Amino acid sequence: MAELLPRSRKNGEDIYMNLSPASSSSRASEALPLSQNARTRASQGEQSLLRRLKRGLRRNLSGYLFLLPALLIFALFVWYPIILGFVMSFQSIDMINLPSWIGLDNYRHVLTDPLFAVAWRNTLAFTLYALLFGYLVPIGLALLVNEMRHGKGFFRLAFYLPVMLPPIVTVFLWRWIYNPDSGLLNALLSLVHLPGGLWLETPGTALPALMVIATWSAAGSTMLIYLAALQGVSASLYEAAEIDGASIWRRLWSITLPTIRPVMLLMLVLQIIGTMQVFTEPFTITDGGPQNATMSLLLLIYNYAFQNADFGGASALGVMLFLVLAVFALIYMRMTSRLMQGD
Repeated sequence: MAELLPRSRKNGEDIYMNLSPASSSSRASEALPLSQNARTRASQGEQSLLRRLKRGLRRNLSGYLFLLPALLIFALFVWYPIILGFVMSFQSIDMINLPSWIGLDNYRHVLTDPLFAVAWRNTLAFTLYALLFGYLVPIGLALLVNEMRHGKGFFRLAFYLPVMLPPIVTVFLWRWIYNPDSGLLNALLSLVHLPGGLWLETPGTALPALMVIATWSAAGSTMLIYLAALQGVSASLYEAAEIDGASIWRRLWSITLPTIRPVMLLMLVLQIIGTMQVFTEPFTITDGGPQNATMSLLLLIYNYAFQNADFGGASALGVMLFLVLAVFALIYMRMTSRLMQGD
């Protein structure tokens, strides 16, 4: 039974308070701490999140299984060599004796090597030549092909053909072109009564000559990218410019280049990353000569590893190059993310 207790008196009459079990329990529940309710809601939220994750995992399990082999291969051939190279840069490794930890000695050794500054200077000079010449040639070719009324397919194939040639074919072809005695270049110069030259044997001309080879063999693929970007320029803009009497150069400067500028910026960063890793041309054509005029950083890494058997020093050089290229890679990723957000 409920117990009635006097609560107060009003006009001489007792007012009783009902202390039944139901009313007591309701007041007790109202007095629960707020922190306990918050914990209860947090646990419920966690359980809901776990349920959603489990449902998503079950729904996408087949996709994850398809991605697993690619992730394993990527980890084995990309992530593992990067980590191993970083560790080897702090070790003395000659593939004969057991590796020993030597700290920063490899970095001190390569920094004091006279060829270190030469290799960096040649690599930066090659990158600068590629930006001044090799970066503009694909843009010019794309603009010319895009303005053609007939024969676009033929010229796209003609300019892309060097990309399909094997590197060894490119090497033998340009060795013959640059040959000082029977080469095509000196023969053409003699036809216009100009003196020939020792293009690959002179320190001042060897590096620009290699840059011409690299541009010739890679400009076709870059040109196709610019051509694809030019197809996205609205024809109505050109029509309005023609109605206003704008010349072809004005249309190029005010419509074409601003429209494809994001693609040009991306290709600029990619070209810097690619040209700083130049190796094929110096290795196969000049072997770093003459007088180390074409000694690139990757060729120096190759010499450290496979000629001097100094894999620790080669790894230290590789880590330095990796850090420099990582900066440009981050710039590239930032630019691509902004472009995707803009779309």
